[in-house]
Amino acid sequence: MSVADDYLDRLMGHLAALKHGDRAAAIRAAAEAVTQAARADRQLFVFGTGHSHMLAEEVLYRAGGLACAVPILSAATMLHEGAVSGSALERTGGLVAPIIGRYGLGKGDVLLVISNSGVNAAPLDAARIGRDAGATVVALTSLEYSTAAAKGGERLADLADIVIDNGIEAGDAITALPGTDLRAGPASTVVGAAILNAIVVEVADALARDGDPPVFRSANMDGAKENNARLVARYRDRNPHLR
Repeated sequence: MSVADDYLDRLMGHLAALKHGDRAAAIRAAAEAVTQAARADRQLFVFGTGHSHMLAEEVLYRAGGLACAVPILSAATMLHEGAVSGSALERTGGLVAPIIGRYGLGKGDVLLVISNSGVNAAPLDAARIGRDAGATVVALTSLEYSTAAAKGGERLADLADIVIDNGIEAGDAITALPGTDLRAGPASTVVGAAILNAIVVEVADALARDGDPPVFRSANMDGAKENNARLVARYRDRNPHLR
């Protein structure tokens, strides 16, 4: 077996585990919270820093995705304008309040905060802001990693109404490198994207049973232009990224 095969087998094991036990129940609970928010014409907001911001972007204007999903994005907390500085900023308290403040997060919304390590200041502050706003706060995190990293301190999981454990081991990378104490092959992005889209399909299915679900079509499919233009017009004023 190649090391690539081993990595993929390990990934598939993590994905399969999402279908069972507490993880499956948490995914269903998060989907129910988002469904209720959408039925009340509220929204799903998704926040992550560093590499976790990629999962926030996964929900934006996505083929098969929800038009009521809004990523909370700021270049300062991403990587493309400075990976080292961005990593330092996500550990800085007080940074995210003005970022989240531009999005209109409020009572009845869902705020999904993504942090694999679960201990950095920015995601913890985001969860507190979500609670204070009256939103349902969902944490997508690694309980093993955050427990090890917190060393008895506060974790993202401690601040959320619903906690989805991605099951990834501390350090994220899952492939041991021979002759070293290093590991390669991070898993949190792949598993996190699967969790997000599992929530999305549950919500879309529930809303489809109500009538016309707010789901984007791929731009190259028949009917996409009309469908997507209608949804953009509906949500543009509440999503600064639908421009």
